Amino acid sequence: MDARVQDYLDDKLQSSADLETLDSLLDNVKNQQGLLKKQLEQARREHKDAKQKSEEHVQRIRQKAKAFETEQGELDRRLLLVTQSETSDDAVRKFEGSMARLQKLDIAAGYVELLKEVELLKASCMEQLGKSDEAALEPYRRLQHLVMSMQPLQEAAEGAAPHLLDHIVQQVQSLRQTIQRSFADDLEKTLKKINWPKALETVPISLEKEWATNVGRLFDLQKPELKDREHMSSQKLASDDPPVLLPLEVMVRPLEQRFGYHFSGKKPTNRLDKPEYFLQHTLDLISTHADFVQNALQPLLSQRLRGSDLAFTPAYIDALSAFISALLPMLRRQLASVASQTDGQVQLLSHLLNEVISFDTTLQESYSYAPISPSVPWRGLCYFLLDSCGYFQTWLNAERDFAMTRYRSIVETSEAGELDYDSVAYDATKPTKMAIRVNDLLETITDRYRPLASFSQKLRFLIDVQIAIFDMFHQRLHSSLEAYLAMTSSVGRTMHGLSKDEQADLQGVKGLDRLCRVFGSASYLERALRDWSDDIFFLELWAELQHRAKHRDTISSKLAGLQEIQQKTSAAVGSVDGGDGDADVQSALFDETAAAYRRLRVRSESIITETLTYNIREALRPYARISTWASLSATAAGGSVSAELDYALRLLTDYFTFLGKTLGKLPLRRVSRQVCHAIQTYIWDGVLLRHSFSTAGAAQLAVDVRAIAARIDRYVGSGQAEMGLRRLLEGVTLVGLPVKGEVQRVLPSRSGGDGGAEEEEDGAAWDDGGADDDEIGGNGAGEGKQMGLFEAERLVFMDNESARHALELLGLEMLSESDARTVLERRVELGS
Repeated sequence: MDARVQDYLDDKLQSSADLETLDSLLDNVKNQQGLLKKQLEQARREHKDAKQKSEEHVQRIRQKAKAFETEQGELDRRLLLVTQSETSDDAVRKFEGSMARLQKLDIAAGYVELLKEVELLKASCMEQLGKSDEAALEPYRRLQHLVMSMQPLQEAAEGAAPHLLDHIVQQVQSLRQTIQRSFADDLEKTLKKINWPKALETVPISLEKEWATNVGRLFDLQKPELKDREHMSSQKLASDDPPVLLPLEVMVRPLEQRFGYHFSGKKPTNRLDKPEYFLQHTLDLISTHADFVQNALQPLLSQRLRGSDLAFTPAYIDALSAFISALLPMLRRQLASVASQTDGQVQLLSHLLNEVISFDTTLQESYSYAPISPSVPWRGLCYFLLDSCGYFQTWLNAERDFAMTRYRSIVETSEAGELDYDSVAYDATKPTKMAIRVNDLLETITDRYRPLASFSQKLRFLIDVQIAIFDMFHQRLHSSLEAYLAMTSSVGRTMHGLSKDEQADLQGVKGLDRLCRVFGSASYLERALRDWSDDIFFLELWAELQHRAKHRDTISSKLAGLQEIQQKTSAAVGSVDGGDGDADVQSALFDETAAAYRRLRVRSESIITETLTYNIREALRPYARISTWASLSATAAGGSVSAELDYALRLLTDYFTFLGKTLGKLPLRRVSRQVCHAIQTYIWDGVLLRHSFSTAGAAQLAVDVRAIAARIDRYVGSGQAEMGLRRLLEGVTLVGLPVKGEVQRVLPSRSGGDGGAEEEEDGAAWDDGGADDDEIGGNGAGEGKQMGLFEAERLVFMDNESARHALELLGLEMLSESDARTVLERRVELGS
């Protein structure tokens, strides 16, 4: 028995109870057997059908193969007979050669037909020319269309018929010149009838129809070419000026003849040093004929171009712009001739370019000349000379040499380093005369290249001339500052062999004057650079530079490398916004230069401060040697300033008298604040915390400190010194608290003299009028009562909270609890 049958029965009959299902099991097996038989029969039928179809397909393939072999043999036989060859391979080669010759013959026939068509159209045009000009234009337009359609076919065929295309193009051009010459002759006859080029207002009524016909025909001849040009890429349109309209080309011929007569050869008006003669003559022509062009030509242009794409180009739709465009070729030839005759005479070339820039500006401002589009500025004749004729580098070198010569003459004059007190406001920092003149020179340089149309030329001018002079002047100021530092150092004084008087001058007001020259010049030019960065001209230049730097492929090869541009202008050039959206807004063309001047200004200001603080500390040394503060009697402390302080007060007077006239309000306050801090530190450490004070000694110290504050306030502004000396003043107030029961004494008011300082009541000394200690210690001594020395001592030394409360009652904000304890320890009454 089959093993699978045995397994099946073992699975279904596992117990005696399973024998009861034997009938159903047999029925199920029979059903499955029937289904399997049906499937087997179906598979046999399908196999039989597939086998029959396969045999039929094989028979068909065999029949087709026999038919193909029969046909191939017939073809070979015929090919051998036709080509008279012995083998089929030779027959195929001969047959292919015959077909190639037939193809060439067919192409040649097509060429002949095309040439025949061209000749017929040309002959038809020539036949109609002079009889019916409108009819003559029709075959010409067909020829022109034929040429335009052949050019893309020629490119697709990889230049298969260059000679044919060139011949047809030459024929069309020859025909166009013939038509143009005929139409131009007719227009010249009309112009002679109206006495052109005399100044006219409009065309006579009797000639209006003839005028409109002749002008219209020339324009219709050129119109298809203008349309084809407008369909070209916008990049090409932006780089090429629009062509001259044919009617205006005819109109300017007599003007060109007159121009050539006056400005060629040995005529007195033809002078290399007077290019303004022919430029002004051209402006006169425009002004003279502007009315006629507007009245006679503008209506015709508007009529012909209405609804056309050409209506958006001013050089076509605006008659005056078209007239100016017609005069420019004459000027370009003259400018190229004059520039070539300068022969290295840079002054003549520079003068020529300045006059051309002025001429371009006049056309743009007076006549709103923008031939391409009102939104696209005209590059001007200056661009033609500098770029197309290649004179930019020569002109740049000449302008740079002139600027450098002018710069050297400015900085080498005897009065160059003097401070100019009249050029700025009284409360502004005073620059040197050379800083003002250098800034004026640089503004003049900006005016020289501001009208240039080329971005690369503007940037070259900016970097090679303007920023170069800024860098030279910065180096000069930096060298002056370094020389001062070298001469004021101990080693420098020894190496330079300076006398005591010369050393005193370097340390005194004269030395301060040298520092203020550097500070004032750096501050003035830093502010000028900040103003320049906000100028619309430099903002546009910066925006264009950023755009080109971020798209590296658009940076012109005429510019320096990106790294050099970043070093000269700003490190932000070409930077990709990394999250700071205001990065471009905050940056500017003069970032690097302004930063250099800013560093120089900050450094020179710090040296001014250091010089002042050093000299003031030296002047306070005698004052620090006073040792009689504890033994000073009330009679001796009569309210006058200590004699040992006179030299320091005179020094402050000299310094701040000079600085008050030289520095602006803000830098003067910054310097005075630092000086006050230095004085405060010196007196705090060297006097207040070093000696013990009696009541009279503390009062004398208060008089001296307030005299210093009053002397500084006189030149800086009321209250400025007290802000810088506040900690010291509070310490003096605390150490000067009177002993309870002392008679309150009012010190003399400030007199403004050498020793006088306006004093308020010496107080912070309070007399409690007999109130006991408990009364004061509780809630603050009561209203209108002042705190005495012992009351303050008890609160300050009790704990930190009581000390802070006492300082608040006394109005002392700068002193800490430890400072208050240290200061109170200096009173002799509390020494025990």
